[in-house]
Amino acid sequence: MKKPVGAARQLPKNAASAAPAPADKRQFAHVVKPKKTPPARKPRERWGADVIVDLLHHYGLPFAALNPGASYRGLHDSIVNYGGNEPLMMLCQHEETAVQVAHGYAKASGRPMVAILHNLVGLLHANMAVYYAYIDRAPIFIIGATGPMDETKRRPKIDWIHSAQTQGAAVRDYTKWDYQPTTVDGVPEAFARAYSVMMTEPRGPVYMCYDAWLQEQKLSHAVALPPKGYQRVPSPLAADPAALALAAKALAAAKRPVILAEYLGRDPAGFHALVTLAETLGAPVYDLNQRLNFPGCHPLNLSMSKDMFRDADLVLCLDVRDWERPTTELASTTRELVSLVPKHCKWIDIGFGDLNISAWAMDYQRLLYADQRIVADTLLAIPALTALMQQHARDDAAFAARAVRRAGATARKHHALRAKWAAQALLESDASPITLPRLASEVWQQIKTEDWVLSAGTLEEWTLKLWDFDQPYRHPGKSLGTATQFGLSLGVALAHRDAGRLVVNMQPDGDLMFDAGALWVAAKHRIPMLVVMYNNRAYFNDWEHQIRMAKHRGTPVDRAYIGMDLDDPAPDFATLARSMGWYAEGPIDQPGDVAGALQRAIARVKAGQPALLDTITQKR
Repeated sequence: MKKPVGAARQLPKNAASAAPAPADKRQFAHVVKPKKTPPARKPRERWGADVIVDLLHHYGLPFAALNPGASYRGLHDSIVNYGGNEPLMMLCQHEETAVQVAHGYAKASGRPMVAILHNLVGLLHANMAVYYAYIDRAPIFIIGATGPMDETKRRPKIDWIHSAQTQGAAVRDYTKWDYQPTTVDGVPEAFARAYSVMMTEPRGPVYMCYDAWLQEQKLSHAVALPPKGYQRVPSPLAADPAALALAAKALAAAKRPVILAEYLGRDPAGFHALVTLAETLGAPVYDLNQRLNFPGCHPLNLSMSKDMFRDADLVLCLDVRDWERPTTELASTTRELVSLVPKHCKWIDIGFGDLNISAWAMDYQRLLYADQRIVADTLLAIPALTALMQQHARDDAAFAARAVRRAGATARKHHALRAKWAAQALLESDASPITLPRLASEVWQQIKTEDWVLSAGTLEEWTLKLWDFDQPYRHPGKSLGTATQFGLSLGVALAHRDAGRLVVNMQPDGDLMFDAGALWVAAKHRIPMLVVMYNNRAYFNDWEHQIRMAKHRGTPVDRAYIGMDLDDPAPDFATLARSMGWYAEGPIDQPGDVAGALQRAIARVKAGQPALLDTITQKR
C-alpha cells in the first residue's frame, strides 16, 4: 500500500509576502512582458486562404487555438500577415488542448472560437475532445486541412499518409456538420452554413476541411462574402401554445411538483427565467450542473438531495437529457437501478427532444416516457410558461396558496441541508492530508469577496455545497471525463480575462497528468488563473470501482490500488508549473498552511501571472 504523505515542503523565505518579492522578478518578468512581435506585412497578391481569413473576420471569431501543421501553412501565413493575426493564434501543445480551450471558452461566454487541426493526424489526435464538445453542446468552429487532393501537387510520402478520402468522416458521427469545399468560390457558402449549423440550438462543433493547394493558390478573381443583411442564425424554436397551456394546467393542479434542469443555463437569461418560474410555482429545483442553471443558495434549490423525488406528483424537465441519474438509486456493483419517483407521477419534458440525436454514440440516455413532450427552446418556453402560471396564481387562490406553502417547506429543507453541509465541513478539518470540505472552505474564505468564477471541477460537489453561486457566470458547468478539465479551464479563464474575474480551477492530479504541457499555454498567452490541486495521488474514481469489485468477489481490498495510484514517484506539480512560467507552491498537506498560500497565489493572479497550489487531499 501507499506510504503516508510526508510533511509539506518548506516554503521559500519570501513566501510570507502577498506581493511579488524582488527575488522572484526573473521568474515573473517573462510572463507579464509580452515578446515584441515584428509588424505584419500584407502581401501584394491575394491567395486562396485569404478568403478564409475574410470569413473569420466577417463572423467575428476572436481566437484560434492550434497545434502547428504544414497542411494549413497557407492559412497560417494569411492569418498572421493578411489578417494581422486576427483571430489571435493561441499555440497549444496538443490538438486535444486546442479543442478544449475552444470548448471552455464557448461554455463560459456563449460565443464560438476556432480550433485548427493539422490534416488527418491532428484530427485524430483531437478526436476525444471533439466528442466531448459534441455531447456538451459546445459551439466550436473546427478548421482542418488535407491533401493536396490534386495528386500532382503532393509531396512524396508525407502528403499521402496525412490525407484521407472524405477526411471529415473521422468526426462525422460527433459533429453537427462537416464539409470540404472543392473550389475557393465554394468556401463562403460552406462557411456560412457551418456557422449557422454550429450556432443553432442545440449547438455543437462543426468541421471545415480546406485543401492545402486551395489555400496556397493565387486568387485570380474576387470572391464574394455572405451579404451583410444575411441572418446568420435562424430564430429560436418556440413552443406550441396549446401544449404549454396543457402543461400549465397540469402544474397548477400538482401538489408536489419538482423542476429538473440541465442545459437551461447555457444562456444567462435561462438562469434568471428559472428563478422566476420556480418562485411562481414554489417548487424545488434540482440542478444537474451541465451549466449553472439556478442560484446555489436560493431557498428553492434542493440539488444534491434526491428526497424531493420520492413523493413528487409531477416532474418538469427543462432542457434535460440525463433525467435518470437524479431520480434513481444505483447499486454500482450489481448495476441495479431503482426509481425514486412514484408510479403515478407525471412527467413533462420541454427541450430539444430528439433533435440532434446521435446515430452512433448513446449520449441521448434512456428514453423518458413523458406524459407530455414539448419540443422548444427553453429560453422562449419558460417565460411563456411562467406567464401562464402567473395568470393561474391570479385566477386561482388555492393554487397561489399552495405555491406559498410549498416554497416555505422547500426553504426549510434547503436551509437544513446547508447547515448539515457546514457541520460536515468541520469534521476532521485539521486532518492531514486535507479533507475536501476543508479545502473548499479555505478557498471560499479567500475568494468570496472577489468577482470569482469556478472553472470546471466541483471538488466532489463540496464547492456547490459551501460556496454561493449567485450569478450565472460563476460556473459554466462541470467538467466531463478525465483529461478534459484543465483544457476547459484554460478556455473559461480566457473568456473571463478581459472582465478581470478571478478564475479558480480545483484541479485533479490525474487529469492534469494527461496534458501537463498545457500549463505553458496559460503563461504563454497571459491567461491568469488560480489552480488549486485536488491531489489525492491516484485515479481514485477507478480505484473505488476496484474496491467495490474486491468486496463483491472477496478478493483483497488492499490490492485495489495496483494500477491506480500516482505515487512512487509522486509528481511534483509545483516544480512543473514553475518551469513553465507559473507561480507555484507545494506540496501542501497541512490545512493551516492553505490560507497563506492562497493569499500569495491570488496576489500573483491579480498581477497577471497564473498560479498553482499543489494541495494534498484525502481520497474522498
